[in-house]
Amino acid sequence: MRKGELTRAAILDVALDLASRDGLEGLTIGLLADKMNMSKSGVFAHFGSREDLQIEVVKLYHQHFEQEVFYPSMKEPRGLPRLQSMFGRWVRRVSVEIASGCIYISGAVEYDDRPGAIRDQLVSMVHAWQGALRRCVKQCIDMGHLGADTDPDQLVYEMYGLILALHHDARFMKMPGSVERAQTGFERLIRNNQQPQPADDDRPVAKENSKSAVQKTA
Repeated sequence: MRKGELTRAAILDVALDLASRDGLEGLTIGLLADKMNMSKSGVFAHFGSREDLQIEVVKLYHQHFEQEVFYPSMKEPRGLPRLQSMFGRWVRRVSVEIASGCIYISGAVEYDDRPGAIRDQLVSMVHAWQGALRRCVKQCIDMGHLGADTDPDQLVYEMYGLILALHHDARFMKMPGSVERAQTGFERLIRNNQQPQPADDDRPVAKENSKSAVQKTA
């Protein structure tokens, strides 16, 4: 990378830390310039506007999310192992962000009623992640890991609800055991959507045969 690219990357790293702590709206060119020991015009030279900077921060956050959660999970076998990895890694990332903050969640609060390019970027990133989860749920259904009557939209909705509850209870309420409760909730969701196993009394009984299986193959 050239010097200008390195400087831009360094500015974005600091900007992401600030936005995670103070929100995207708390990110200002002046504050960032102070942190970087640069002039405001020097920061503007790399981004052009505060909105451009905020959008690039959202993109960088999404890249980090993909590297930590999505791509490693894609190495798992298709179906339930992959879905379990996606949720487990998601939980671990949120647990780390308890001290700093989640751009997706804080951004939703900041921009839920504020149309514009930043909101559009946030929505696009969240849609991309939910779409990946939905595709994985459908794979689970196709492979028989989840019941045929499983509603992918509903399952993803409830998974997202667990993450929001985790963030609320762990970050705002400071409640211990929140991570474990989120994982327990996910496991219950999976059990509730798996194919019911026949009871022992309902399973077909093999007819008695004068020869055992061993004798037949002898």
